[in-house]
Amino acid sequence: MAFDIDRYTATSVRVEWDDLDLDAFERDPLPPESLRTLRYMTDVEYHTVCYTRDLLTTPSHREADVSAFMTMWNREEFWHGEALAAVLARHGVTVDYDELRAKRVKLGWKDRIDPIKQSVAGALVGADFVAVHMSWGAANEWSAITAYQRMAELERHPVLAELLKRIAKQEARHVAFYTSQARQRLAASRRAQQVTRFALQRFWAPVGSSIMREDEVRHVMGQLMAGPEGRRAARKVDDSISSMPGLGGLTIVQDALDRLGVPA
Repeated sequence: MAFDIDRYTATSVRVEWDDLDLDAFERDPLPPESLRTLRYMTDVEYHTVCYTRDLLTTPSHREADVSAFMTMWNREEFWHGEALAAVLARHGVTVDYDELRAKRVKLGWKDRIDPIKQSVAGALVGADFVAVHMSWGAANEWSAITAYQRMAELERHPVLAELLKRIAKQEARHVAFYTSQARQRLAASRRAQQVTRFALQRFWAPVGSSIMREDEVRHVMGQLMAGPEGRRAARKVDDSISSMPGLGGLTIVQDALDRLGVPA
């Protein structure tokens, strides 16, 4: 079924958490390793604006449905960051914009050149770049939902679980858009399949890898994706990606875990 972009834009809202008992975290705080993972997730959500900036230099921004989606997507991801920051604040962890800005400044030339790289890639690939963008987005959003679900399962904290459930529900709509667009574009072009497969296989890495230190990425992937249950969750993401036209057999998430040395 085609994704209804008009309905999505009309019903897009910020994730709600004002009704949750955040005082519960003061009575039953999360352990340091989980706070470290939540901080990573928060930074990634807040960094969405930079991903949006980069993609505005590519052919994707000329697609009306894609532009409308990206506007709402960026807004919803910002509020995900705000919600997670509220949980961190109850543990004495403050996330402020000066710190986030400093983190981006530390990226230096890499952050400044990313929009140029995206623009050049878009110009070289042409219209088929949109298929890459949509497939990449689907992979990232499937990974995000899985990460939130795994965190809720591992912690079993009722308030955290409810918040992550609400965030994952919005992420599911993001997956639906990306997947609908990706399947349509991949099915229509053999070249799009080839370019997308090459890009995912060669360049995809866990969400946040481009802005966080490798030890932080390894910590998060190790907490959420290690062991039999974690690897089972990773395989489900890979299975979803490889079910799209021309992407059969890809195991990009499991390959990334292997590169990071995350135990199976």
